[in-house]
Amino acid sequence: SRTTERSSHEDGKPPNPVDFNFMVPKKEISMVPDMGKWKRSQAYADYIGFILTLNEGVKGKKLTCEYQVSETVEKLLAMLGTLDRWIDETPPVDQPSRFGNKAYRTWYAKLDQEAEALVTAVLPSERHDAAPEIAVYLKESVGNSTRIDYGTGLFVFEEKLYIFSH
Repeated sequence: SRTTERSSHEDGKPPNPVDFNFMVPKKEISMVPDMGKWKRSQAYADYIGFILTLNEGVKGKKLTCEYQVSETVEKLLAMLGTLDRWIDETPPVDQPSRFGNKAYRTWYAKLDQEAEALVTAVLPSERHDAAPEIAVYLKESVGNSTRIDYGTGLFVFEEKLYIFSH
């Protein structure tokens, strides 16, 4: 959660993490009128700024061009490798279901236990205080174990890691 009122990404750089007050996220949008509050929030500005930064970063780049992989990206890939390994270690449940497989709940329970440690391993040591907040974004990004739906919120998690790794 941002404590400054300045809109981030105005100068093409991520906001300064020193300006952050970390807290575990909570739901604040329950009804349509709440969307106005979201659109005026610093979190919204950060999120849109992150998307625009990604957009600018790929302009004029070919899919086949050579690029250097940063240490942060290497750590993220290792974390994703861990999540992938857990999938392999969690066999599907033989069940009749038109929705997701119940084995997802087992996989998600492991993520729920380990999320903060996974995030801490990606963050620079001086930003480990952000891990509890970012761990929530990681868990939310992969879906909901009660409804067994698979999440699409990975961008929020990536945006938070981007800010705290630069």
